[in-house]
Amino acid sequence: MIERLIAVVGEYVSVDRKDITEETSLRQELGLNSLDLVNLAVSVEHEFGVEISDRKLTMIKTVGDMIRHIENAE
Repeated sequence: MIERLIAVVGEYVSVDRKDITEETSLRQELGLNSLDLVNLAVSVEHEFGVEISDRKLTMIKTVGDMIRHIENAE
């Protein structure tokens, strides 16, 4: 699952995908702004068939947080 998520995240950042881990911060390390996060959430929803509410999105800080949300939603 992490490989699929990293591929989706990789569409929004110009960071080498091998440098993205579960601990990677979406805002600080990857530089995603609010609009980027919303677009990422939409892509994740389509890729994994889950829903990410606006409230939940504000609590997702790292790639690992996103993975846990996907796992709990499935």
